[in-house]
Amino acid sequence: MNRGQFWNQGYENIHHRISTWSGLKSRSTRLRTWRIRRSPPGWTRPSRSYASGGNDFSNADWKALRRATGEAARLAFPPEVVVAIKAFACELPTELKLPLSRMSMADIRDETIRRGLVASIGKTTLWRWLSEDAIRPWYHRTWIFPRDPRFAEKAGRVLDLYEGVWEGRPLNEADCVLSTDEKTSIQARRRKHPTSPTAPGRAMRIENEYERKGAWAYLAAWDVRRARVFGRCEETTGMGPFNRLLEHVMAQEPYKSAPRVFWIMDNGSSHRGERSDKRLRDRWKNIVPVHTPVHASWLNQVEVYFSVVQRKVLTPNDFDSLAAVEDRLLRFQEFYQESARPFQWKFTRHDLVQLLARMEERERCREIAA
Repeated sequence: MNRGQFWNQGYENIHHRISTWSGLKSRSTRLRTWRIRRSPPGWTRPSRSYASGGNDFSNADWKALRRATGEAARLAFPPEVVVAIKAFACELPTELKLPLSRMSMADIRDETIRRGLVASIGKTTLWRWLSEDAIRPWYHRTWIFPRDPRFAEKAGRVLDLYEGVWEGRPLNEADCVLSTDEKTSIQARRRKHPTSPTAPGRAMRIENEYERKGAWAYLAAWDVRRARVFGRCEETTGMGPFNRLLEHVMAQEPYKSAPRVFWIMDNGSSHRGERSDKRLRDRWKNIVPVHTPVHASWLNQVEVYFSVVQRKVLTPNDFDSLAAVEDRLLRFQEFYQESARPFQWKFTRHDLVQLLARMEERERCREIAA
């Protein structure tokens, strides 16, 4: 019997062949591949431990173990403890007499133990409980509560214009809707070392120190329906700069001969009050001034354009002079209009009514709790 027949007939166990053939020895012939015998039906490989402390648990075994561990952890804490922890996690730290502005996971764990709710608890368990209700007290966001007594009325008119409606009737095809505002204090910062461009494996490098070369006020008007933008740089804001922007826009078509040109604006000092509205209507007969509520700049679509300018033009801020800032802003207007489309504004009057209702309900709950 030759050697090949001996191995085929006598030792078909793969583990025996591996242990035999993997020893240290010299060999001049290539090893042959051997057919692996299929495991008998119903056979389950036993778990094997290794010298490193690991084992060969399958993924299913590991997931089952994790589920069992999680269930055991949940059973270890009564439901009322979980509810109590979630409740104080939703309170302001000042109301809990803590010298903090916001609480981290470690702060919540320490406060849980200090209150005597549990003797000890892990941050992973707390994280799982808070994640069930998306409670994240370590995050915060800023916002302005509406204080305009006519907030719903003023905001509703602006939202109607974005949907092509005015006083309950559809706008004429020739009507124009312009959103205008000022972006103040746009600085020219000349870096003390030249900016290095991007290279393979390296980001653009901007020198941290700079020299101030002055600042512009950027006044702009955004055509809501036609996706056109008009802007100019001024040394300061005020009635004069705002009138120059109006003159620049209203001297062009289609605004010059449009039946109505709605100008959506905030309540800045250069265009606030009935006297300002009368002055505009006396100068341009087809202008319809529309004011947003106080502290509601998010309703002004030109702010969306300003955010694009901030990201694409002014960040990072590296300009040798004010003239360079003005040149880039005005050239960007033309560049942006080549591919611009009207903004897809999805917040409607119906959404506004629902938002205000939720806010009123929240205020009532706060008053009851107080």
